[in-house]
Amino acid sequence: MIKKLALSIVILTSSLLASNEVNVYSSRHYDTDKELFKTFEKKSGIKVKVIQAKDDALIKRMESEGANSPADVFITVDAARIERATQKGLFQAIESKLLTNVVPEKLRDKNNQWFAITKRARIVAIKKGSSALETLETYEQLSDPKYKGQIMVRSSSNVYNQSLMAGMIAHHGIEYATSWAKGVVANMARDPKGSDRDQAKAVAAGIGSIAIMNTYYVGKLATSNESDKEVVSKVKVFFPKFENGGTHINISAAGVAKHAKNKENAIKFIEFLVSKEAQEVFANGNFEYPVIKNAKISPLVSSWGELKEDNVSINDLGKYNKDAVKALDIAGWK
Repeated sequence: MIKKLALSIVILTSSLLASNEVNVYSSRHYDTDKELFKTFEKKSGIKVKVIQAKDDALIKRMESEGANSPADVFITVDAARIERATQKGLFQAIESKLLTNVVPEKLRDKNNQWFAITKRARIVAIKKGSSALETLETYEQLSDPKYKGQIMVRSSSNVYNQSLMAGMIAHHGIEYATSWAKGVVANMARDPKGSDRDQAKAVAAGIGSIAIMNTYYVGKLATSNESDKEVVSKVKVFFPKFENGGTHINISAAGVAKHAKNKENAIKFIEFLVSKEAQEVFANGNFEYPVIKNAKISPLVSSWGELKEDNVSINDLGKYNKDAVKALDIAGWK
């Protein structure tokens, strides 16, 4: 009897201790996130414990841990990875009127298993003085032969490109998208390599004139060293659109882990991340776009022009990822 009572006390004590924390698995690696986690701790009294690693490593870890996983929240980047985690059953559906009210439907899981916390647009940085500044309007035009030898872009293994391709499939179907990708490959100034920042640097160096990249990387370059600032001074940010839509966007998303031991704390944590305060920290510190309406974007990002985002759901981008990977391979996109 005494042993059973002692065991009950231990279990109760552990439960009380656990209730004052939230365990976060995150593939994001930004100072803005660390700042926000500390702010949440001060406001809520809930301790934030973070494990950072690459997306695929965290997905594998959560799978292997199963019901024993300490993860309460999983934060990941890009529609393809979010879909992968969802299909593997790593999230659970939650009820939060706050989240469903402020996060647009196209930016959250149809079953409320994850919610966008930031947005980034996939745009083009065009070398100043290039004729492309006067002629380029849409993503579809990137396959036009008149841009032969001008395009700089990352490899097809990059999930940002896969999601852009998924957007093309969502708008036009896989046959058109495959043909489009072949045209882009034919217009490349060199074989794909490097990061988004490297594409902008190559354009500034005159290797090509059009860099396909995410907006927040431009912000990172613009606030880095003098060499990187010079790169930005040589290009102009342009927001292409799909012919029947807007500018392609992607997201970072957070969801409550399937086996979360601190579910209520996890929901409070995600709700905080979409608060006006947190959204503006993401926007000003990391040059991302807020997911809620009343949050202001960074003045630097605002100076590039207005973002008129595409109407395709993030759910659809994830759904078409496998088709996108196959099409990019067929197109010869290295």
